[in-house]
Amino acid sequence: MSEPVSEPSKRAQQIAVAGVIGAVAGLTLTGHRGGRRALLGGLAGAVVLGTVEAVARARQRPDEIPALWARIAMSGALAAPAGWVAGRLGARTVPVATVAGTVAGALGLRPQKVALGPVAGAAVGLAFGRTSPGDRAGTAAAAAATAVAGYRTASAVLFRDPQVSLLASQIPAASAPFVVPLASRSRYVGTGYLRDLAAVLGGEYTADVADIGIVASLDELAGPGFDPTGVDPLVREFYEHTTRFTLDIVPEWRLWVRPGYLLYQTLLARPLGQANVPMNQRAAQRGVRGRIDTIMGAPGTPGAAGAPGAPGRPPVLRCWIRSYADTDEPIYVGVYTTYRHEDRGYVSVGFPLPQASFTATLEPFARPGGGLILDSRGGTAQSGHYLTYIAPDSAELTVLAVHGFAERLAVYVADGELRAEHAFAVFGIPFLVLRYRMHRKPLK
Repeated sequence: MSEPVSEPSKRAQQIAVAGVIGAVAGLTLTGHRGGRRALLGGLAGAVVLGTVEAVARARQRPDEIPALWARIAMSGALAAPAGWVAGRLGARTVPVATVAGTVAGALGLRPQKVALGPVAGAAVGLAFGRTSPGDRAGTAAAAAATAVAGYRTASAVLFRDPQVSLLASQIPAASAPFVVPLASRSRYVGTGYLRDLAAVLGGEYTADVADIGIVASLDELAGPGFDPTGVDPLVREFYEHTTRFTLDIVPEWRLWVRPGYLLYQTLLARPLGQANVPMNQRAAQRGVRGRIDTIMGAPGTPGAAGAPGAPGRPPVLRCWIRSYADTDEPIYVGVYTTYRHEDRGYVSVGFPLPQASFTATLEPFARPGGGLILDSRGGTAQSGHYLTYIAPDSAELTVLAVHGFAERLAVYVADGELRAEHAFAVFGIPFLVLRYRMHRKPLK
C-alpha cells in the first residue's frame, strides 16, 4: 500500500495541475500572435490559474469544495483548448461558442440550465464574431472559454440553490450508513459486476439465485410511516422473493429530455454498462431479464453494503441485475441494502461506478390498498441521492449530496395484477416514468 500523501503535497500537486491547464489555455489564446507572445501568454495563464487555485485551496474549509469563482476560472481554461482545436478544424466562432455553452448547460442537469447553455453560448459567439474577426483558432478558443465562464457566472446568479453539496470527505464507511460504498474496479460495470467483486472481497458467490428477494424481509423497513403488516401479500412476496417474477416495462420519457438522454445513453450508459434505461417501447419489447447475484459472508465488506454482523444489515450482499433478454446488455446493476436509523427502516440502492457509487436512499411509506411507496424525498435527512468517491487505498469516502434529483417508486396490486410506477424528476420537473407489470414465472 502506498504512503498517504500529505496535505501540503496534495495542495502543491493541485496548484501544479492548475498551472499546466492555465499554461495550455494561455498558449491557445495567444499562439496566433507569434512565438514570443505565445510564451508570455502561456506563462501568464500558468501564473493566473495557479494563483487562483492556491488562493481557493487556502480559503477552502474542511468538507468544502473549492470556491465557485475558482471553479468557473478552471472550466473556462479547460474550454479554451477545445475551442482552439475546433477553430483549427475550420469551425466558425458562433457554432463553437454555442456548443461550448450547450455542453456546460447539459452538465448543469437542471432543465433551466440546460436551456440557458446554448443561448448564452450563441450570444457570446455572435459578440466575438463581430468584434474579433482575426485568427479563427484563437478567436474560437476565446469564445469557447468566455461562453463557458459566462454561462456559469449567469447560472450562479440566476440559480442560487446548490445542485450538489459536499457532505463529508475522507470518512470511514460506517460514518455514512445511507451510502452503499461499493465501486466498480473497471471502467465497465456490466452484468458480471458482483462476480468480479466477490473475487476481491472473498465470500461465497452465487449467480442467479433461484428464490430470493431484493430485501430479506419487509419487516426491516418498519417505522412511523410504514407498517409492514398492512402490505398486500403479493407486494411482500415481490420484495422478499423478487426472482419469482418477470417484469414488463413501459418507459414514458418527456419529450424535452429525449435528445439529452439519447446522447447520455450513447456516450455514457452503454460504454459504462450501467443505468441504461430503454429509450422507447420498441427497445423495451426486447424483454427484460432480472436476476439476483449474491455474496455470502464476504470478509471486510463495508457495513453499508450488508456485511455479516453489521447492525440492521442482512448477511447476504444482493445485487439485482436487469438486462435486455436478447443480448444480456445491462440496464441496471444495483446493490440493494437495508438499514435502520432512529427507529426507521430505509432501502439504499447502490449503483456501482468506476471508483465511485451513486446511491439512492429511499424512505418507505404505506400506499392505500396495501401497496408500498419508496421515496427519496422522505421526511428525514437520510433519504436522498448521494455520489460517493471511494479511495482505492484506504476505502475512505468522499460523499456528495445530489440535490434536485428525486424518485418515487410505488408497488401495488390493481385488478389482481402486481404493478409498479417508478417516477423521476429533476428540480421538481418530471422527466421519466417507468411502468412495470410483474408476473409470476411459470413453474418448472
